[in-house]
Formats: sequence, C-alpha cells, structure tokens
Amino acid sequence: MHKLLVSFIFIIIVNMTFAQNNNEAIFFQKKDQINRFHTIGDLESMKKGDLLTLYYSRVKEIMTVLPFLSLTNEAGVRLGDVGIKEDSNHLKTLKKTKEASEDALKSTKIAIEELVPYADTEKIIWTILYYEEIIKKMRIGVKGNF
Repeated sequence: MHKLLVSFIFIIIVNMTFAQNNNEAIFFQKKDQINRFHTIGDLESMKKGDLLTLYYSRVKEIMTVLPFLSLTNEAGVRLGDVGIKEDSNHLKTLKKTKEASEDALKSTKIAIEELVPYADTEKIIWTILYYEEIIKKMRIGVKGNF
C-alpha cells in the first residue's frame, strides 16, 4: 500500500511538472481571449461597472496577442509550431515577455479602474466597440478566416 501511494504521488508530481513546462512554450492561451462580441444595444443596456470589465478584457487581449501577431493569431500555439526551437534561450525570452506583459496589464488595469470611470458612458461604449473591431481584425489573420 505504501509503495502504491508513493508511486501515485510521484506520477502526479511528474505530470504537474511536465504540464508546467508544456505551457511555457505557448505564446498565449484561449483564456487570454474574449469569447463574445457586443452590439451597441448590448452595451447601452449595461451598467458602467460592467462596461469597465469589458473594457479591460478587450485591452488585455490586445496587449497579450499583439506582440506575437506576426507569429500567430491563434491561442495555444507553441514556439515549435511556428518553427522556433523550444530551447532554454527561447523559453526564457518568451517567459520574460509574458512577465513584462503581466506587469504592464496590472498597471493598465489600475489606470482603467481609477481613470476610465470618469469618461462618458457613450465614449466607453464606442471604445469597447473599437477594441472589438481591432480584435476581430487580429483574429482574421493572414488566411482571412475568423
């Protein structure tokens, strides 16, 4: 019984380690992207707090995907999928880039939470729609498929 438990724990640790290393080579994940686009009517019926949440999520996707747009516009793509060797140097560069983006997103979120509420609701709505158009164009990519 003791050997079985130790073996089971060892397998779980190995799987967790492998899963973490597996994600290090991914440019960005599906969770970094929005899953819905809105109409003016949708947005006009929302409260300002909900609009600010949408506003930030659109900024987040743009800031996350944009640095890698020339390599991929699809979530879950790995370095190796676009012909980049998944060696320690490239993984380190990708990790640093992701960390810098996360830091920038933190300060951007604070700015959005502190300053954007003072904007007119109409301008927030139009900005969200503008960001969504940018995201649509980013997702279309070179193949023209959305």
